Amino acid sequence: MARPTYTYNPENIGTRGKDRMRFELGDTMVEGMEQTSALSDEEYNAILEAYPTKWKKAKLLCVESIMHRFAYEVDEKVGPLSLSLRERYEAWKELYDELEDEVASASVPSANRKAISGNHYFREGMHDNPNAGGTNTSLLKGGGRRFV
Repeated sequence: MARPTYTYNPENIGTRGKDRMRFELGDTMVEGMEQTSALSDEEYNAILEAYPTKWKKAKLLCVESIMHRFAYEVDEKVGPLSLSLRERYEAWKELYDELEDEVASASVPSANRKAISGNHYFREGMHDNPNAGGTNTSLLKGGGRRFV
């Protein structure tokens, strides 16, 4: 397996790609490779290729991956030194929740074409019962209408 790469070129943030995603997520410290970067170039590129026309969805998946990496970390305290590693997860979780709301509100529901076509299962008068009274039996062939 090839070693993951970690690069960032701020000149490329004008176009949608790995560098812009790194910029928007604040994952620009690539000098320390996996020690300082949240995701590798290959991970960013794979997510961006999976959703080439859905930037916010790709961003949501990047944040989700980062959030899952920090989910297992716990706070540590050794003498006077304390590390609040759980705060990183909480910050990414907050961003994830915000992005999830944006993605959900941006999606437009679509109707099933078969459901809105002219051939409906339900029709006017389908539950009319001429034996129960209150129905004009002469109209039953056409569906019938309820008379009061």
